[in-house]
Amino acid sequence: QLQLVESGGALVQPGDSLRLSCVASGGNLNDYTIYWFRQAPGKEREGVSCITADSGETLHGDSVKGRIAISRDNDKNTVWLQMNSLKPEDTAVYYCAAIHIRTLLLCHRNPMDMDFWGKGTLVTVSS
Repeated sequence: QLQLVESGGALVQPGDSLRLSCVASGGNLNDYTIYWFRQAPGKEREGVSCITADSGETLHGDSVKGRIAISRDNDKNTVWLQMNSLKPEDTAVYYCAAIHIRTLLLCHRNPMDMDFWGKGTLVTVSS
């Protein structure tokens, strides 16, 4: 099965930047549309960003639009989420997830269940 491992989470101050990574193994990343989600304690999981297999389309959640950038390198089986101007409300566990392109080729705001999930990386924004 495809395995996804997130990294890059840290304790940072408001206004700082972070670059999260999602590294895939056990499959070809170019066969998957990739989403980033986040979940804060006591809140529902929230969609953050999406990128298609060929990087032809990206989608960002309203709460982070203008402050993030998503990119991928299929040869390295890696997807990155660059986050700038971080706010305390960005504090959450961030997950990457993959859905096969035969199921979902384009980025949708309300996607169906993902095929594979990482275990998450914690981002804490506090002064």
